Amino acid sequence: MSAQRNRPVGYAIWLIIASVVGWWAAFQLTLDKFATLEDPNSSLSCNVSVFVQCGKNLESWQGSVFGFPNPLIGLTGWMAPLVVGVAILAGARFPRWFWGLFGLGITGAFVFICWLIGQSFYALHTLCPWCGLTYLVVIPTFFATVQQLFANGTFPISHRAQEGARRLGVWVPLASILAFAVIFALAQTSGIDLIGEILRLVRG
Repeated sequence: MSAQRNRPVGYAIWLIIASVVGWWAAFQLTLDKFATLEDPNSSLSCNVSVFVQCGKNLESWQGSVFGFPNPLIGLTGWMAPLVVGVAILAGARFPRWFWGLFGLGITGAFVFICWLIGQSFYALHTLCPWCGLTYLVVIPTFFATVQQLFANGTFPISHRAQEGARRLGVWVPLASILAFAVIFALAQTSGIDLIGEILRLVRG
C-alpha cells in the first residue's frame, strides 16, 4: 500500500501526455521536411507568416545540428518518457542509476530546446509552430523530472528533504508558466511581434 501511495501517478500520466504531444509535433515536422526535400518551393501548413513558420527553421543548419533533421531526434527520443510513464503506471520501480540516466536525457532535451529557442528568435527571427508545441511539453517535463529525482531519492538527500521535494510537485505548473513568460519576453526583444502574430491568427 505504501509503494502505491508513493508511486508518482501524476508524473507518469504527464510523461505519457507529453510524449504523445511531442512525438506528434516531431512527426509533423518530419512530414514538412520530406515535403521540402521533394519540392523546395512547397507550401507548408506551418508557414503562417514571415515570423510564424517552420520552413526557414527546417532549411537552416540549426535544423540539422547533428547531420540529420532535428525532428528525427523527437521521433525516437519521445519513446523513452512514454515507456517510463507506462511502466510507472504498471507498478515498475527503477533503480537510482536508471533515474539518473533518464534525468540526464531529459536535461539534455531541455538544454537543446533552450539553444534552439535562442537560435530561432535571434538568428532566424522565426517562431516555428511545431517547435513551439515541443517547447510546451519539454519544459514542464524537465521541471517535473528534476522534482521527481529529488523526491524519489536519486539525489542523496535526507528523508525529510525528499518529503519536501514531493510537496514541490504542485509548483511545477507555475514554474513552467514563468518559463513560458520568459520565452514570450525573449520573442518580443528579438523583434518578433508575438502579440501581433497571435492577434492576427485569432482574427484569421
